[in-house]
Amino acid sequence: MLLARTYPGQVSDETPLAGDLLVRIGAIMFLVGAAATLATVAPLFLGTDPLPSVFYGVCMLMGAGFLVAAAGVIRSALAQRRQMAAASPPSAPSAT
Repeated sequence: MLLARTYPGQVSDETPLAGDLLVRIGAIMFLVGAAATLATVAPLFLGTDPLPSVFYGVCMLMGAGFLVAAAGVIRSALAQRRQMAAASPPSAPSAT
C-alpha cells in the first residue's frame, strides 16, 4: 500500500523557541556583513579602486548581526529557564 505524502521530505516535530527567529536573522545579517567586509578589503590586496562608501556601511551588519543573534540566544535561554521553573514544583518553605 502506497502512502500519500504531503511534504517532499522530513518534517520536524520541534516547536520553535522564543529566540530562534532572531538567531536566524542575526546569522543572515552577519553573513551579509562578512561578505561586504571581504568585498571591501579585496581592493586593498588586488590594487584596484576602492568600493563606494555604501559597502563600508553594509560592513556594519556583521557586528549588528552578531548582536541580534546573541539577543536571540539570550531570549531563548530565558524562555527555557521560565519553562523549567514553571514545570518544577515549588519548594516547601523551611521552618527555622
